[in-house]
Amino acid sequence: MAAKKKKTAKKGGTAKKAAKPAFRFRLTARGPASVAGKQLRGGCPRKLLDPIEIASRDEIASLQTRRLKATLALAYRNVPLYRQKFDAAGVHPSDFRNLEDLAKFPFTTKDDLRRAYPFGMFAMPREKCVRIHASSGTTGKPTVVGYSRNDIANWASLVARSIRASGGLPGDLLHVAYGYGLFTGGLGAHYGGEALGCTVIPMSGGQTEKQVQLIADFRPQLIMVTPSYMLAIADEFEKQGLDPRKSSLLVGIHGAEPWTDSMRREIEERFAMDAVDIYGLSEVMGPGVANECVETKDGPTIWEDHFYPEIVDPATGSALADGVSGELAFTTLTKEAFPVIRYRTRDLTTLLPGTARTMRRMARITGRSDDMMIVRGVNVFPTQVEELILKDPRLSPHYVLELRRDDRLDTLEIVVEPKPERADDAEGLRQAAALLAQNVKAYIGVSAGVRIAGVGQVARSIGKAKRVIDLRPKD
Repeated sequence: MAAKKKKTAKKGGTAKKAAKPAFRFRLTARGPASVAGKQLRGGCPRKLLDPIEIASRDEIASLQTRRLKATLALAYRNVPLYRQKFDAAGVHPSDFRNLEDLAKFPFTTKDDLRRAYPFGMFAMPREKCVRIHASSGTTGKPTVVGYSRNDIANWASLVARSIRASGGLPGDLLHVAYGYGLFTGGLGAHYGGEALGCTVIPMSGGQTEKQVQLIADFRPQLIMVTPSYMLAIADEFEKQGLDPRKSSLLVGIHGAEPWTDSMRREIEERFAMDAVDIYGLSEVMGPGVANECVETKDGPTIWEDHFYPEIVDPATGSALADGVSGELAFTTLTKEAFPVIRYRTRDLTTLLPGTARTMRRMARITGRSDDMMIVRGVNVFPTQVEELILKDPRLSPHYVLELRRDDRLDTLEIVVEPKPERADDAEGLRQAAALLAQNVKAYIGVSAGVRIAGVGQVARSIGKAKRVIDLRPKD
């Protein structure tokens, strides 16, 4: 073992081994790399990992089984809605003996949470909760989530683990451009950064000019922000005559909305940094349920010591095997104030084996079962359109999809901005619009109109990007 470590150390000191590929952190053994004048650092050394991150699958399953038993008992004992649902399904926490038994228990949906508004899903008295968050919710009442003191500590620890998996280190400056308030993004990132030992800049969203000023002046190594707003920040850098590639940023930790590998490449190329995916949702905890490891960038690793994932058929709810695409459901394993049992997230993905960590990964979210558009019988997700937009160097990632109903038929129009440097190329943009419409028809199977907007005409989001505008009559 000692000889092996010595060999690794020697390898890490060889500058030539660190030269490829661009914009990716190297594993610790391979040493740092330099990109666009930036000295990128290595991945997290194994000695800094939590032991459970590299435990055996048997050890993880044993821990999950113990924690699931406790969570099911807590929910049944303290949450009337769960007691009613379990009784109606003819199951009791004592029926759970192994992980496969979880499939016997009923799902939890967002409608359940809304019916229990505001505090009916809490498993402890409200006065013992130390914080409340709520989802933004597009219809009806928001979903309200409570946290115990231990919940907050676990959350901070998991976001710290996520930042570390992204390549962050104690002492780094962390620029947080997620929104603060009832939305979990800002405070979740903030407490996690502090737990890791970072110096946190609580910028929040908006004020894009000031975002750029603070990044230029404070020189943070890390930024946490939605991917769509990261590109708006890039636009503002260039508007101010600054080269984002020369900024101090080494890692962007992006989440809160689906995004594509094409968007990742654009962010990485424009900032000469690594861009990794963080996943979470307020109903389960907030950001930090899963996070990509920067050394592999192959999908977020789910922190399975705190969250048990399942993939189910969106239509039937039947459990699906790992490797099969479907809807993601989570059961919390350590939440005290707000446990959730088989919560249907509506996010569509696939469970994959672990790589950089033993815990399983989730493939990139392809969309949501509840924001899927059906246009003349064809299922369409915004991310499918985004992939095609970003393949064309003449088009920017600023777009919106408009749904209308003409003569009782649904129509889709893609409104997209050009790259600023191509804004005056009228013939080139006409060709780009025609090619995009052709590709949407060929690859997605739906006819769509394409309108090239002026630069800056598509509304910028300071939080989750609003990709779909439904202008159809509500009948």
